Amino acid sequence: MLLIRAFDEKVNDLYAEGKVHGTAHFYVGEEAVAVGVISTLRKGDVITSTHRGHGHAIAFGLNIDRMAAELLGKAEGYCHGKGGSMHIADVSAGMLGANGIVGGSMGIACGAGWAFRRRGEDRVAVCFFGDGAVQEGIFSEALNLASIWDLPVVFVCENNQYAMSISVERALAGERISERASSYAMPGVTVDGMDLLAVQEAAREAVSLARGGGGPSLIEAVTYRYLGHSKSDANLYRSREEIQRWRERDPISRFASLLEKEGVLEEEGVEQMERSARSRIEQAFERAASLPEPEPESALEDVYA
Repeated sequence: MLLIRAFDEKVNDLYAEGKVHGTAHFYVGEEAVAVGVISTLRKGDVITSTHRGHGHAIAFGLNIDRMAAELLGKAEGYCHGKGGSMHIADVSAGMLGANGIVGGSMGIACGAGWAFRRRGEDRVAVCFFGDGAVQEGIFSEALNLASIWDLPVVFVCENNQYAMSISVERALAGERISERASSYAMPGVTVDGMDLLAVQEAAREAVSLARGGGGPSLIEAVTYRYLGHSKSDANLYRSREEIQRWRERDPISRFASLLEKEGVLEEEGVEQMERSARSRIEQAFERAASLPEPEPESALEDVYA
């Protein structure tokens, strides 16, 4: 969680300095969801991500140096510097890609789940998406398909309260997104997405069900992004007081307090871990800054499979 936060806060700073181009969507505040869910997976499982995908990639174990290189447009990046923030992927590792299309990750996860089922493999696909993607038609299509075919897919909705600037209260009918699972004959649960262990417990149950042939599940993790929708978001649709209320439930601070209470870590240990995470991220971007950019003639490479 500390690495994810340090990475995105650094990227935010670099954008402000004009050193990173394009766009980026920050995961600051939502770290417990990616870490909690992905910590229940094992080698061979896969994930599909969103435009807000840095946290998923880091939690899944992707190389931070290559991620930094990609955001700085360097040839050593995951997409050779041509994809940027929204397209980091490592298919060979099981990270089937961040996705600039809202809801685009859902169909890909179903495809992976279908492949696993056809081959008789006990592998699981986890699909991350936001509350805004619930309004897309593919939400219904993917959940229905996964249910009727008993696909080993875990759908994880990161309900961070806003689809760009539209709040869930204004955009969504019903109390909970997880309630929609019943329409597709699958389990649905809402968890505190600011509580690492609560997310992990829900994910462990859903992943176990999928791996055992029990079909898909829907997890709604109620969370919050501290920063704007993207680097260009002026945050005019919400108050500082609202943001501060959510910051008081910070997932990193809460888990650190639990570890201190249980005697696993002392306060100095937490501070040392934070310094180490920030140092690791600084090193990654310092290294990336000195790397070569893609050659112009490479512009049309990797366009078609």
